[in-house]
Amino acid sequence: MKGNEIVVRGGFHLERTDRIIERVLPNQGNTNMEDRTGIQTTANLNKTNQNESEIKIQSTVQSETNIEAGSVCPLCGDRGIVLNGDTAAPCSCMEKKRIENSFKYARLSRELMNCRFEKFSLAYYKNTQQDQEDYLNAQKALKAAREFVKNVRENPNEVGLLFTGSVGSGKTFLAASIANELLESNFKLLFLIVPDLLDELRATFSNKSENTEYDLLDIARTVPILILDDLGAHNYTEWSRNRIYSILNYRMNEQLPTVITTNLDFDEIDHYLGERTCSRLLQMCRIFRLSAPQDIRMQNYLKREGLKKDKK
Repeated sequence: MKGNEIVVRGGFHLERTDRIIERVLPNQGNTNMEDRTGIQTTANLNKTNQNESEIKIQSTVQSETNIEAGSVCPLCGDRGIVLNGDTAAPCSCMEKKRIENSFKYARLSRELMNCRFEKFSLAYYKNTQQDQEDYLNAQKALKAAREFVKNVRENPNEVGLLFTGSVGSGKTFLAASIANELLESNFKLLFLIVPDLLDELRATFSNKSENTEYDLLDIARTVPILILDDLGAHNYTEWSRNRIYSILNYRMNEQLPTVITTNLDFDEIDHYLGERTCSRLLQMCRIFRLSAPQDIRMQNYLKREGLKKDKK
């Protein structure tokens, strides 16, 4: 989406989705990617006696646009703009804040913001002369994730990805790396953890909730890029199965890119979520399996603590 362009796909407006998100997710940052500068400027043109033009710019920057709370930008003094003669330009600190706000809107945790393709280490995966399967599968998954980012930049209807594998095999790391790459390229996306999403939907049943179930579902359905993390073996009810199906079915029909992580194989997905959801996943995603000989988080813990893993 460029400028003030409104993208219409399947009867929904991204502009409308922005308005919903502003109300439903007030703490996730301003959702309009083109209107995140936080600056309001007014220019008054006054002519001097020599008929020379002088621009007087009054700038108001909201407190949350500071690089850090209480800090002052050395370039613009927190005005949000820098002056070069009669020319005003946005300060680089505003671009940094725009990126920070986009990460908040995407709902990425601080830990996941650090995930990058360059940090995805293939050393965690078994790579011996007798057994290279884990290593080769991880290599394929990393390549697919990089290609997904590249292709989405050219095609807003790119086929999604589904990363399956055991706990601690690198699925979430790859999904978060995709999110970070796209956010830095100014794409609008959401990173939702499935159990948390279901809890938020249930919370709308309360009389105290300011949100409606439809509003939350509509955000997940219509956001240009959606990442669903941990579609696992939870205690699904008919209600929760239907909500997940509703999101996936809509996105499949509208060809909206979706990335999913799960520790279930397809027989288990069929068991927990039903044949309809399983069928949609097959149609809307390319599937890659990750498997590490030991939970990567455990490997990192042992390394950090200077411990050796048990040999089996």
